[in-house]
Amino acid sequence: MLYDCKKCPGYCCSYPLIPLDKRDVERLAAHHGMTFEAARRAFTREAHGRKYAMKRKRDKHFGAICRFFDTTHRRCTVYHARPAVCRSFPGKGRCGYYDFLSFERRAQEDPTWVAVTTNR
Repeated sequence: MLYDCKKCPGYCCSYPLIPLDKRDVERLAAHHGMTFEAARRAFTREAHGRKYAMKRKRDKHFGAICRFFDTTHRRCTVYHARPAVCRSFPGKGRCGYYDFLSFERRAQEDPTWVAVTTNR
């Protein structure tokens, strides 16, 4: 494995845009036992020219993060119903943030170090 998401504070979940498509909203609706329209209203917003974008919530490390991210345990709460963009991340390559985080944790001799940003 090129990276271990369990050792990351959820950087990719903090992206300003987590794009969704209709199928993602349908998957979230089914997961929560809701209608499509109820899930659309509860979980999405229009943003960055996209009809469906994931709503976000406050986060102490990144300012804002996916509304389904558990900010205490630093993990996804809808992993089995997660959007396609999350299922495919980071594609065929490496996760750059994980590489950065691993380097900094080794350099600082602190296995819990997290890069904090305030400009999101």
